[in-house]
Amino acid sequence: MADYAKLRGDLLSENTMNRRKKIYEKLKKKDKKANEKLNKNNKPKYISKAEREKQAQSAPDNNQSED
Repeated sequence: MADYAKLRGDLLSENTMNRRKKIYEKLKKKDKKANEKLNKNNKPKYISKAEREKQAQSAPDNNQSED
């Protein structure tokens, strides 16, 4: 009977730790999302190779018409 009580006590402490861990992970995930929203990425938007070629072709035309 004493072994069962000891085992039960160990299981209860494991469940408590698992619950705390889950709560901690949720809060950590929430903080991480909030932090990502605050620190926006300043990296320029990706432009595909085809779009860059179109821009390169149209840019010289615009410069020649201005002169």
